[in-house]
Amino acid sequence: MLRQALHAISRSDRAERVVSTSPLTADVVRRYVADDVGRAVDELTRAGLLVSVDHLGEAVHDRTQAERAVQAYLALLERLPEGADVSVRLTALGLRLSEQLALDNAATICESAVSMGITLTLDAEEHDTIAALHSIHATLRKEHPDVGVVVQAYLRDSVRRCHRLEGARVRLCKGAYTAPGAYTSAADVDRSFARCLRVLMAGTGYPMVATHDPRLIRIAAALAVLEERDPSGFEFQMLYGVRPDEQERLAAEGARVRVHVPYGAAWYPYLMRSLAERPANLAFFARSLLTRG
Repeated sequence: MLRQALHAISRSDRAERVVSTSPLTADVVRRYVADDVGRAVDELTRAGLLVSVDHLGEAVHDRTQAERAVQAYLALLERLPEGADVSVRLTALGLRLSEQLALDNAATICESAVSMGITLTLDAEEHDTIAALHSIHATLRKEHPDVGVVVQAYLRDSVRRCHRLEGARVRLCKGAYTAPGAYTSAADVDRSFARCLRVLMAGTGYPMVATHDPRLIRIAAALAVLEERDPSGFEFQMLYGVRPDEQERLAAEGARVRVHVPYGAAWYPYLMRSLAERPANLAFFARSLLTRG
């Protein structure tokens, strides 16, 4: 119920106005959304962390808005170091207008990224976009094998998806949306996540383990050892501003750790979805309201 409520709030204009105008909000948002993406990337890179940068934006309403999103990503690429990743939502590229439009725009970004030694990962969104997401991913992979895609463990077909994505870069997360028939209990989502991990770690692709859950991090590390997977053959991913000490600890132990860095004015839906994906994140948010430490 809490998760559904947070999703409803993320779509509420009134709630967005209340949260956005709160005198406490600005400092909190800066902890979880980069106000200066170049500086944030530099700081994380110096700390030995990898980055995946996400230009925040929701579904666009016309081709002009989609083109603006493409140009924003092309400008972003110029500011990123080799080895970085960009996280792209297809709805921001016009998916709800035309699947072909979204594919063409994603290909434009992908071609530029590849030329700079930067990878691109297609992010997951609402359940009604998943079929198009994987269709576009399959098409892009024909020319750019390193294009990644997100699988959400809360969806019941997530294990099958992982099998079908053999050899691909796959970011596995719990999931920040809702869907008919999806797993709703935390225990079921965690079990699904672990099943997906087993498939990915045993495969020939590149698993990107996107979680802050200590137990799932331990399971991922144990499976990597069991499958004799080299530390360079997978990575952990965590959100900007969430468990930074753990990010640095894992990196210091030799793990590849990538920080998902969101930036842009459209931060409100992102922040609400992040809380919905793991309601325990509310504790991080509440603590941020009380302290800047």
